[in-house]
Amino acid sequence: MSAPPADRMEATWATKPGVLGWLGAVNHKQVGKRFLVTAIVFFAFGGIQALLMRWQLGAPGQSVLDAQTYNELFTMHGTTMLFLFAVPITEALAIYFAPLMLGTRDMPFPRLNAFGYWAYLAGGIFLYASFFAGSVPDGGWFAYTPLTGPEYSPGDNIDFWLLGVTFVEISGIVAALEIVVLVLKTRAAGMTFARLPLFVWSVFVTALMVLFAFPPLVMGSIMLELDRKVGTVFFNPDLGGDPVLWQHIFWWFGHPEVYIMSLPTFGVVSTLIPVFARHRMVAYPLVAAATVAIGIMSFGTWVHHMFATGLPFIGLAFFAAGTLLITIPSGVQIFAWIATLWNGRPKWDPPLLYVMGFFIVFVTGGLTGVMFAMIPFTWQAHDTYFVVAHFHYVIIGSTVFPLLAALYYWTPKITGRMLSARLGHLGFWLFFIGVNVTFFPMHQLGFDGMARRIWTYEAGLGWELGNLVASIGAVVSALGIAVVLFDLFRGSLRGPTAGNDPWDGGTLEWAATSPPAQYNFSHSPRVLGRYPLWDGVAEDGAGALVERADRRELLISSVLDAEPERLITIPVHSLWPLGTALSVALLLFAVLVDMLALFIAGALGVAVCLIAWGWSRQDVP
Repeated sequence: MSAPPADRMEATWATKPGVLGWLGAVNHKQVGKRFLVTAIVFFAFGGIQALLMRWQLGAPGQSVLDAQTYNELFTMHGTTMLFLFAVPITEALAIYFAPLMLGTRDMPFPRLNAFGYWAYLAGGIFLYASFFAGSVPDGGWFAYTPLTGPEYSPGDNIDFWLLGVTFVEISGIVAALEIVVLVLKTRAAGMTFARLPLFVWSVFVTALMVLFAFPPLVMGSIMLELDRKVGTVFFNPDLGGDPVLWQHIFWWFGHPEVYIMSLPTFGVVSTLIPVFARHRMVAYPLVAAATVAIGIMSFGTWVHHMFATGLPFIGLAFFAAGTLLITIPSGVQIFAWIATLWNGRPKWDPPLLYVMGFFIVFVTGGLTGVMFAMIPFTWQAHDTYFVVAHFHYVIIGSTVFPLLAALYYWTPKITGRMLSARLGHLGFWLFFIGVNVTFFPMHQLGFDGMARRIWTYEAGLGWELGNLVASIGAVVSALGIAVVLFDLFRGSLRGPTAGNDPWDGGTLEWAATSPPAQYNFSHSPRVLGRYPLWDGVAEDGAGALVERADRRELLISSVLDAEPERLITIPVHSLWPLGTALSVALLLFAVLVDMLALFIAGALGVAVCLIAWGWSRQDVP
């Protein structure tokens, strides 16, 4: 079939003008860019908090921060990096690039996609409003009870955390629903699961994990908020509750969360290595199967965070075994990546350099993770700086390094401009050296008895040198990130023109223009292999279906064979997602300040917005 006229397609898919047009935009690329920029801003906030803490700990007896401020920054640093940066930025990549990789024009539920962003932004603003209210959360990013219960935290600090995190988690659930439907029903013709890009495999499995991991934390947060506001006793041991129940709820979410952050970035690595090794991925079926295995097995490891809580030994043994077993699929992926590089001819451009940093830092963190599967070792190292070192090696290695690789790889597609190879190399070496100088000494600090979460320490304990070196490393790391952010800003505005496929990539996003047209593709493609741009792409993806230019259409395909079934129209513009998010925010604020009238107003606002949302199709350009 011939492609619809490009000028008519542009008019149909164009964003409406003005501020209301911008607020009501629902296209996946606009939503993805908003997620991306917002997550980077929160990353900068979290980094500043980390630098302040390292300044305080750089020498014994410092008074840069007092104990309360340190606890607040510690709590908000962890909350920001895990809830407001790591997961949302991987969602940003999925929302922007998964539809392009699948050869479709948008997400299946654009308005829900837009609501997910507004909920994320509102949740983040809600959390950071605590600084202006003078009630910054101070109970740690894990909010352990009974410390965070009404007896020991009577102010609004923990309420800000519970309500804000709940809103952000709702955003994650919304994005996960979108991605699951996207992958199952909107793939290009011929894109069976055996041909699915490995990045899409990773975000698909991650989305399914989110649907199982996030709702329990939302419910647990509601339970704790009810304890604080209404007087229930879910976590009050004096009246029959159990504070350890919170740990079970939190870590049921918390340990899969590590892989929810990591699996999408593993998909990034699986996408980049074949391009820069100039060789197809070795053992593609095993890498895809390992991704699924990690997603399943991650739910059998949460208790290894609780080895010191007095649980029965038989239960500890089961989760210790689970912690060891999950290293097997991770190892399969690592060896497949190494084999692909070994068999190829690597090009050492900045994206591959950051991937190599991922290998070194993540594997180091993984080795100490195996140590934590040993119950007696965990009893000794629990709540020491050895845990801090392990955790940051895993998270920075598995998440931040691949994300920086992804930014250097995909920014030319988003902006149409190349970033600087020279600045990319400089930023890498500063960040790589800084990360290792910061966190490697913390292993020894942990062995020397330095406990987590202490805000100061006395001279003569043997911790001075390690803390000084770590604080210097933090500054070097920050300089590396500053170079990268400067390159992103400068390159996006003034970098050399990229062209449609500057890396000779094999996946479908490189078949689109740079930056992509609002409609992504003028015709629905049919893929002929795992790497469509290397194996060939046909233009008859819609089959006998006639694609129109005067409305926004998505091609719906069969789940298993990815054959065209029908065309559906999707919304063009809507303010209802924003209205719904603002109404939910009003409702949460009412809970915070105990105002029943405001709560009723927020609930009515949610009801009105949802009714209007469901009643109107909003699919006419």
